[in-house]
Amino acid sequence: MSSTPTAPRIRGILSPVLTPFDAGGRPDPDRFIRHCRWLLEQDVGLAVFGTNSEANSLSVAEKRSLLEQLLAAGIPATRLMPGTGACALPDAIELTRHAVKAGCAGVLMLPPFYYKGVSDEGLFRAFAQVIDAVADDRLRIYLYHIPPVSGVPIPLALIERLLKAFPGIIAGTKDSSGDWSNTCAMLERFQPQGFDVFAGSENFLLATLRGGGAGCITATGNVNPSAIVKLYHSWQNADADAQQKKLDVQRAAFAKFPMIPAMKSAIALKTGRKDWIHVRPPLVELSDEQRVALNEALDQADFVMPNAHQLA
Repeated sequence: MSSTPTAPRIRGILSPVLTPFDAGGRPDPDRFIRHCRWLLEQDVGLAVFGTNSEANSLSVAEKRSLLEQLLAAGIPATRLMPGTGACALPDAIELTRHAVKAGCAGVLMLPPFYYKGVSDEGLFRAFAQVIDAVADDRLRIYLYHIPPVSGVPIPLALIERLLKAFPGIIAGTKDSSGDWSNTCAMLERFQPQGFDVFAGSENFLLATLRGGGAGCITATGNVNPSAIVKLYHSWQNADADAQQKKLDVQRAAFAKFPMIPAMKSAIALKTGRKDWIHVRPPLVELSDEQRVALNEALDQADFVMPNAHQLA
């Protein structure tokens, strides 16, 4: 493997950055860059090409192009954790190699997710082949465990095997299982080995930090970054539980609706940019009735987006 100094481990709050599309369904790099800058200004890292980025509706070429445009715009690679997992191993290898060569802090990697009921051996070989093909000591993989969506879990025994086979390269996980007992087991078994555990939602942020975790990678970091970051920095304060409760209420307001269209609708409302509502099929935008109901729910939750005009 090549040997080059690695960037410091990424920790804290990250967001799977929403991908803006124009009316023709093409990614809008200018709005994408503005959104990333807005997040960075609030100390949120950039897990671009995640679930809420509609990553699996983007081509390999589109992901490469968007990443290159972020870097050309001065977005620091050390704050980036692109999603590079794919069903086809050559795609995962290409995206991962591209991210590592760009100097990204890490990659967030789904398992190959089309075939269900696959063995731990098959998943181990998939991750191992990516690592061997990229062949770069700078590679830091964060395993993306999201069985409610992918249908392919990453079991604890597989994590243990990967850590033994590729120490340092297997750097952590985003646990989006929604199962606190699973997150807790990861924290207890693997965090002491330097395996950074990120909760998959701010609902589990305080519990994760109290368990020694690294932070969270959360959808609603796209729209509620400052409040989530505040809890990350003040989780040992006396009001931490109250902060967590308010975050839960605000998250629940979005969770009443399909999450990606709801967040895009919220940004459209707060910025006045109606083109923020666009999603790629098979997703569809919220109906007029849903948008009205979302706005009411957000008002009831005291939801605000400071400096949202920067996204316009």
